[in-house]
Amino acid sequence: MGGELRRGRAFSAPSGSRAPNIDGEFFPLSLNTALATGQFHQVPVIQGSNHDEWRLFTALDFDLTPAGPIADNEAAYEAALATLVGPAAPLVAAQYPLASFPSADIAFATAGTDLIFACPALGADLSMSQFVPLSTYEFNDENAPQDFLHPVSFPYAAAHASELQYLFALPVTVPRPPLNARQRQLSRSMQHYWTNFAKFGNPNGPGVPVWQEFNPQVGNFQSLIPSSPMQETDFAASHHCAFWAALLSAQ
Repeated sequence: MGGELRRGRAFSAPSGSRAPNIDGEFFPLSLNTALATGQFHQVPVIQGSNHDEWRLFTALDFDLTPAGPIADNEAAYEAALATLVGPAAPLVAAQYPLASFPSADIAFATAGTDLIFACPALGADLSMSQFVPLSTYEFNDENAPQDFLHPVSFPYAAAHASELQYLFALPVTVPRPPLNARQRQLSRSMQHYWTNFAKFGNPNGPGVPVWQEFNPQVGNFQSLIPSSPMQETDFAASHHCAFWAALLSAQ
């Protein structure tokens, strides 16, 4: 992923974007165009993202390299942001002020999550919801165990891929605690949701909290949080999606 979709218009992130080669045969349309125009296989969809996606990549790109964590000063923070947004780094730093975060790593990871994952997911939701029943989620366990990487200077929280251990029996590659009782309850709910969806095209069923279909006027997501999922309606605001749309459309 690498940009925001809003009702069919695509905004590409300035760095690191990858997309299929549109050859007119195997890939006749871009993803953005297909979703915005309904030219895709129209079946019920579950789509979501994790609250702290970019923390995994922040660890890989900084903490787990010889350079180490991003220094907690404005110059280092803006230099890191420039790897994501180029010359727009000062504008992003103003929207995500370093003083509002525990560290430059977390500030950077928050901006990266919103730019690369959260707001593109919302844009795709707004497009798809015109054509198919859509169940949207955000994985929100801030204490999710980290299965893949060693500890770093900040909590991984709900980082990229941290939801997979709640759905599948994954091999553990680094030492970490098992899911606690509240997390196991969330895991059971998630497994029921995904199984119900595979069977019936709807995640709802006996024994799990109701998951409302996505309504673009409300912007509702199912917050996958221990121990019991619940609806949230502040996804767009909490991830600064209006800011990103305005910034990227101006480029």
